[in-house]
Amino acid sequence: MKINNLKFAGLILLFFISIQMFFPTSAVAQRRDYLNELEIELVRDAQMIDLRTEVFVKAIDRRFLVINNQTVPNDKKSRKDSEKWGELPVGTRSELLLDIEKILAAAIDNIDDVAVRDQKSELFPKAVRILADGANRFLPQLKSQLDKTNDQKEKGAIIGAIDFCNQIIEAAAKVPADPKKKKS
Repeated sequence: MKINNLKFAGLILLFFISIQMFFPTSAVAQRRDYLNELEIELVRDAQMIDLRTEVFVKAIDRRFLVINNQTVPNDKKSRKDSEKWGELPVGTRSELLLDIEKILAAAIDNIDDVAVRDQKSELFPKAVRILADGANRFLPQLKSQLDKTNDQKEKGAIIGAIDFCNQIIEAAAKVPADPKKKKS
């Protein structure tokens, strides 16, 4: 009888463990991507680091549009943009600010990877400058958002993004200028 009870208890335990494997907990299920599906595809398609960096910068710009409640005009360019990039990102203010921090981190990681693999890449300085131009635009917006919030999670994301922007601007100052191409 005891053996049957142990077998039954073992089966019940195995059943509950298998259920847990197939039905993730709510914390895992609620994890979100910092880029939408079309933005992820654009990053994948942009094999050159300068183009990929432009995608990251545009993705951040789109999040600032939503955070700042700016309306997008309903013109031909905006519709084409929406087809290429998808709908504007959705999420809470905290989520969008966290997205911005994560996108900046991803852009930095991508540029670092290129720097490690190919130190003489002609696209490396261009990508750094693209990201630095974006960082210079993002800094005032981030500082403005920092002044507006009392939420600690938002403050953490904003401070992290500001730190990334400062690192980017500092690194860009160390990148040599593009050599002027001579006309033949």
